[in-house]
Amino acid sequence: MIHISAQIAALVRTAIEAAQGAGDLPAFAVPDPIPVTRPKNEEHGDYATPVAMQLARLAKMAPPQIAEVITNHFPASELIGSVELAGGFINVRLSEDWLRAQVDVILAEGEQAAQSETHSGKRAQVECVSANPTGPIHLGRIRGGVIGDALARLLRAQGYTVEMEYYYNNGGKQMENLAASIRARYLQQLGHAAEFPEAGYQGDYIAEIASSLIEARGDSLVDSADLEPFRAYGEQVISGWQKASLARINIEHDTFFNEDTLYEQAVWDVLAMLEQRNLTYKAVQPRREDSDQAPPPDADKGEAVCMRMMDLRDTVQDVIIVRSDGTPTYRLPDFAYHVDKFERGFDLMLNVLGADHIEEAKDVKATMGALGYDQERLQHVIHQFLKVVQGGEVIRGSTRSGEYLALDDLLDMLLEHTTESFAVDVVRYFTLAHNPNTHMTIDVDAATQQTNENPVFYIQNAHVRCAGIAREAADRGLDHSAGDVALLTDPQELRLIRKLVELPEIIQLAADELEPHRLAYWAQEDLAATFHPVYDEVRAIHTEVPEALTKARLKLYAAAQVVLRRVLDLMGMSAPERM
Repeated sequence: MIHISAQIAALVRTAIEAAQGAGDLPAFAVPDPIPVTRPKNEEHGDYATPVAMQLARLAKMAPPQIAEVITNHFPASELIGSVELAGGFINVRLSEDWLRAQVDVILAEGEQAAQSETHSGKRAQVECVSANPTGPIHLGRIRGGVIGDALARLLRAQGYTVEMEYYYNNGGKQMENLAASIRARYLQQLGHAAEFPEAGYQGDYIAEIASSLIEARGDSLVDSADLEPFRAYGEQVISGWQKASLARINIEHDTFFNEDTLYEQAVWDVLAMLEQRNLTYKAVQPRREDSDQAPPPDADKGEAVCMRMMDLRDTVQDVIIVRSDGTPTYRLPDFAYHVDKFERGFDLMLNVLGADHIEEAKDVKATMGALGYDQERLQHVIHQFLKVVQGGEVIRGSTRSGEYLALDDLLDMLLEHTTESFAVDVVRYFTLAHNPNTHMTIDVDAATQQTNENPVFYIQNAHVRCAGIAREAADRGLDHSAGDVALLTDPQELRLIRKLVELPEIIQLAADELEPHRLAYWAQEDLAATFHPVYDEVRAIHTEVPEALTKARLKLYAAAQVVLRRVLDLMGMSAPERM
């Protein structure tokens, strides 16, 4: 499958250059890119370009005149059925013969339909989830995980070799709190008096870990004042839980980077690099635009190492990177981690983070630029959080997980109403279907309904219908491979083909803009919305349909099934054959 907009843009460029060569247009640098869009009104063609208006100043000619000249020099192509003028617009209609031929192209590509090699040979890294190993994966991390995984799939479809990475924040105070929490529950379960730490982690999962530790080590740690065994065991158990939870929604990471490894040397190396560039200073508190603001908590014990962040980006305050007691704040290991990323040679590094990390993301990107790295290789997708509603009420937590709702809790809630597979697809689709910058809600009652009002059902049912007619054809001994696509002349049939061939453009747009919700929207509002009416009105197996046409239409629905399956896979969803 080809990228139609890009192909038409190339033809337009050729026409402009031919017109310049003939003296019908003056010499000027042809703009890049040439805009090509799909008109909302079908009467305006399949594609349109306003390039003539864009060239009016350069050519010193009226847009309609420029459009006519370009049209007169438009090169012949099997892709193009007609080129029409509409004022300053050039409208393009695709060749119906070419459209029909794409049915066979789609079937030949199969699972690799719309695969591009645009970025072949390039390496991309997607970091997502990166939850602290202090408890089960909670709701705040689910959306970023699904967005990151979908982006990884889209980038692979554009030719990238993609590595999914999980950054374990297993250094710092939170791990001490985890260890102290497990130790307190461990001692309590063995009958010893132990005060639970004020900053300890709540939830029954801490008691589960302590019980498991007793099974593994007995009472051998009762007299230990060292928190390390409790920290290490807790991290091991929680890490296993987190991986298992993510696997339930089809998210698997290729690499796991431990934050604590950075404290051995990397953070101090980066600190030295910043000092060499005069980007640090010592102060009781960092510079602020508003000196009347109170100093941050980290600076009330003495001089800390501050970084001149206000010199690097638009912000109201510098940041502390080493506390007055000599320990790094979370910014410094973040800088060290990203230096490590750059040194690994990725062409694109993509971080998917929650909205609470906006300032951190800006600091990291600015610092990488200050250290001499190409900031454009590092991109961030920031997402808002989601909430879950059931019976009209917001679900805020569970006994096991404490004050938050865990991923497993959500899946188990959905499983009360549907199957494991559909529950996973609900989580995947609804966390993907909205712009990351918007807040979103999963309504358990609505999301599990097996009706066309549920977008998950609506999209998947299109695939089910394709699979169903394929089974019926097999039962009747009808082989679509012998179908002649030249018989697909019904406007409805051609409308469906037009929608199927949009897939390469949608994939590229979603990947380039780092907006996988565009694919989810297209799957529902365009692909499924086009497919279902065609399927209802264009019968394939019927006594009044000649066998030759039956086979041609079966081939069309087989192609539709290929595209539907590809789209569902790119979203990390299943493609059921029965529902």
